[in-house]
Amino acid sequence: MTYQELKSKEQTYVMNTYSRFPIALERGEGATLWDVEGKKYIDLTSGIGVNSLGYNHPEIVEALHTQAQKLTHVSNLFTTAPMIQAAETLVTATGMGKVFFANSGAEANEGAIKLARKYSYDKYGEGRSKIITLLNSFHGRTVTTLKATGQARFHNYFFPFTEGFDYAEANQIDSVKEKADESTCAVMLELIQGEGGVLPLEPSFVKAVEAFCRERDLLLIIDEVQTGIGRTGALFCFQNYGIEPDVVTMAKGLGGGVPIGAVLAGAGCCDVLTPGTHATTFGGTPLMCASANAVLSVVNDPEFLTSVREKGAYLRDQILGLGSAEIRGVRGMGLMLAVLVDPDKRAAQVNALIEKGVLVLTAGSEAIRLLPPLTIRYEEMDAAVALMKEVFV
Repeated sequence: MTYQELKSKEQTYVMNTYSRFPIALERGEGATLWDVEGKKYIDLTSGIGVNSLGYNHPEIVEALHTQAQKLTHVSNLFTTAPMIQAAETLVTATGMGKVFFANSGAEANEGAIKLARKYSYDKYGEGRSKIITLLNSFHGRTVTTLKATGQARFHNYFFPFTEGFDYAEANQIDSVKEKADESTCAVMLELIQGEGGVLPLEPSFVKAVEAFCRERDLLLIIDEVQTGIGRTGALFCFQNYGIEPDVVTMAKGLGGGVPIGAVLAGAGCCDVLTPGTHATTFGGTPLMCASANAVLSVVNDPEFLTSVREKGAYLRDQILGLGSAEIRGVRGMGLMLAVLVDPDKRAAQVNALIEKGVLVLTAGSEAIRLLPPLTIRYEEMDAAVALMKEVFV
């Protein structure tokens, strides 16, 4: 079908919950995509960070093909090898305790919220359930994770929200301390606020939050849904900050293109969730975990992670090297970058980039967000930057 034919059917049959770009994609290879009419695009979005190894990666294709011929789903009433292998890899790589598998980032964050509240209930009884997040944060689209999100524009329509959240100023430890009281059980942070504009937290602030959590026996939850699985040049971004979280959530890049999320808990709280206290029908299915194992076999390698850091530095330098007055700067970490532009010009610039054949995202008010596949080739980055030069004149 042509794009117009597909769009007509979409408008008839699909809920209008997305402002989609006028493209119908058909296939991909590496960091390059083609639409149904044959136009080629360099993809600097990777499905909003999901396609961590790009498109048609041989190890993911082989893992899915092989596992699909064995088992796709059997429920968590049984044990399966792919789930155990993925859990072992994550625990061994981080030095943490145990894993719970879910299906998305929002689900992983819900699981972390439940874990923190039960940890506190088990230890201190009722009345200690508040979780502090940061202003400008984003933690998901469920009723609970929307409330955990520190952006007022998301707090609409779906009342009543789950209560028990308060919001501190990023990089202001005194703000965190002021929000914490006897009802607080945890602090939840994105180390780089992705949807908020690709804003890395200051290391001194993160270390201060860690110390405060230890002092008050608050669980430190790190939301790595977007920053995890090699995106910032370490397997997890918290490793760049030199901290030891109690709970880490992940999703997006873990499956390399299939839906999976996970809650990784440290030794001090990994046995809090017990049979009957948390569950999900599709979590940890053999098919999804087989894909996650393929991703981890590639990403959880020091040389690969070094290559992510090197590519990120190269892409940043090439963009800044354009010398365009339209570009106010580039910030981020690894291959999670933001090109800073005039907010009034951003929409037109994004549309122009797409017209030229470069797929990008937005975040915050001034950021053109770049989340390319971690396997992007230098030739693909060069091609994207050459097209950017035609837009950022």
